[in-house]
Amino acid sequence: MKVLMIAPTPFFSHRGTHIRILEEARALELRGHEVKILTYHVGDDIHKYIETNIDVRRIRRWLFWYKITTAGGGGDWQKIFLNLFLIRKVLGMTLRWKPDVIHGHLHEGVIIGRITQITFFWRRSLRLVADFHGSLVGEMKSHGYFRDTYVMKIFNYLESRINQMGDAAVVSSADNVKKIRNARHDKRAYHLFDGVDISNYISLESNKDELKRKYKIPEGKTIIVYTGGLVRNKGIQTILDAALHLHKEGVAGGLHFVIGGDAGDWIASFILKNSLEKYFTVIYPLNYFLLPEVNALADIAIDPKNVHSKQASGKILQYAAAGTAIICADRKTNREYLGEGGFYMPDLNPQTLAKKILSLADNPKEINQKAQYAYQSIERYAWKTVGKRLEGVYKSVL
Repeated sequence: MKVLMIAPTPFFSHRGTHIRILEEARALELRGHEVKILTYHVGDDIHKYIETNIDVRRIRRWLFWYKITTAGGGGDWQKIFLNLFLIRKVLGMTLRWKPDVIHGHLHEGVIIGRITQITFFWRRSLRLVADFHGSLVGEMKSHGYFRDTYVMKIFNYLESRINQMGDAAVVSSADNVKKIRNARHDKRAYHLFDGVDISNYISLESNKDELKRKYKIPEGKTIIVYTGGLVRNKGIQTILDAALHLHKEGVAGGLHFVIGGDAGDWIASFILKNSLEKYFTVIYPLNYFLLPEVNALADIAIDPKNVHSKQASGKILQYAAAGTAIICADRKTNREYLGEGGFYMPDLNPQTLAKKILSLADNPKEINQKAQYAYQSIERYAWKTVGKRLEGVYKSVL
């Protein structure tokens, strides 16, 4: 099949949404399909890191001052113009290339895909698959964009309409599938989970001491890792406040936190302001293709993401592949991924998180046991399996 993916984002950036877009495309390529990704004018070149025939096409650099690549840029007014340019690009490519499937990522990508379907109404075989990475309103609310409840009501209505678009929908989070399915008359919404390439981690466990030297991690400490987007709505502040609480209680001496992600200036400032330097290593920007090395440092890994965004948490699969114990929110998606391999927190606040970290640091046997459970549970979440399931969705609509 010829698959035209719409990515209304600065692809490739080294974070969750972009990882899902890239790995879905790679999984489809491995199954023999031809994939083009249409995206913004900014973003890293995937061909620097991997061998692939995935064709990434960009809009022209009209808005040369737009350089936002971090999470949270969705509310920038310039994206209106970027998406208009992207619509033009998609229409032109659809006319010339004649794809079998248009795959719209994120809510904006689904709208662009629907506009394309309507424009080429005479091509009745052209199919649109909507890929919802989370809740539009939930994500924007978590970034603090809504000050007016009336505006939020408008966006709630808009989201409900977008959820109905496409010949089928795939949803990253088990927490969000029911909502999307109920919004759709055809009920065609499928849970397309995130994946992980376990082979990236196999050789790293035996090189843990070497990795600690590489990243200047102190010996003899319990290593707590967070890797992912370094914006506040991901829950990073909870980890920082937990570390500060442990420091003030005088019990942080045996711990060391490793934070890795895209834009960590504000985190470095917080650490410096609160004299936490000896407890932290902050690695930013963190290249996705080096992510396994950093995750492999962990004794304990944390995903503090709250439930409002309705996003899945692909980082949890990465943590599990690294063979580490995982603390996370008590969410349906997390339990589906980890089974008995997670430490689930109904109330993930700084005090409860600090208490859990401290209790685990004193119990390495429990850490190892949970890490083994987590590792065993993720074998079914390979990206190649994701590709097979996605191919099945395409065939069902064609």
